[in-house]
Amino acid sequence: MTARPRAVLAALALAGAALLTSCGPAGHPAPGAADTGQVQDMRHKLDAADSAADQADTDAAADGN
Repeated sequence: MTARPRAVLAALALAGAALLTSCGPAGHPAPGAADTGQVQDMRHKLDAADSAADQADTDAAADGN
């Protein structure tokens, strides 16, 4: 498996986790400042995964793969 599909899978897993943890018992977003911080944390993680995937693409292109 190449680096790009792994990064995409990681980003999807993080997005799924963000969706699951941001919902209350009835499936509605749970209120509170902690939720906002959690969403921001997940966005940072998704941005980092996307950046890592872009870097992997750049490295693969430089290596001629």
